Amino acid sequence: MGFEIVRKHPIERRAKEIFQKYTDYTMISESMYVENLKLIWDFSSVKGCVIECGVWRGGMSAGIASLLPDREFFLFDSFEGLPEAKSIDGERAIAWQQDTESPGYYENCTAEVGFATKAMVSTGATHHIIKGWFKDTLHTITPAEEIAVLRLDADWYESTMECLSILFPKVKQGGLIIFDDYFTWDGCSRAVHDYLSKISSTSRIHKTPLGVAYIVKSD
Repeated sequence: MGFEIVRKHPIERRAKEIFQKYTDYTMISESMYVENLKLIWDFSSVKGCVIECGVWRGGMSAGIASLLPDREFFLFDSFEGLPEAKSIDGERAIAWQQDTESPGYYENCTAEVGFATKAMVSTGATHHIIKGWFKDTLHTITPAEEIAVLRLDADWYESTMECLSILFPKVKQGGLIIFDDYFTWDGCSRAVHDYLSKISSTSRIHKTPLGVAYIVKSD
């Protein structure tokens, strides 16, 4: 009888150490946090800046910066919580936002900007934290390089569509786009499908073994 050799990812141990450092700065579970970092590491040969939309306390961006400290980082968030969920986002999204006593509510994902600042400063990476609603802020930056990694944690349909409409054209060919909420909220998955259909993109939706949704920009 043969035995299958399961090889650990080359950065798995390091990724777990990074999670422990920033565990108070992220809502993401250790397994999914590590999964994000492993995926991003697999695309580390793609050069360019890193953008995250929806950062909460900045723990995920700080984790990425710990892996790729030579990149320029842009962090976008209202730091005032999520906008109101609408019918296109699904009944579960509306119910979640109404259940203000839920342990997963996190004050509607509100966070003081100081948390993200502290997390990013600790990495030593060049970074810019842009506070405000996506529709008002995403147009305000012009990165010196194309986007190598775009991580979207925008939750709802309109927010995800705004991010894709403005930033997808700036993603480098072969660049990585991660959708944190693709398997969580209807609005996010609908926005992804609608946008890719609108631009007639052949970029396909993939998922990692633990279910991190992503696409590799092909056009």
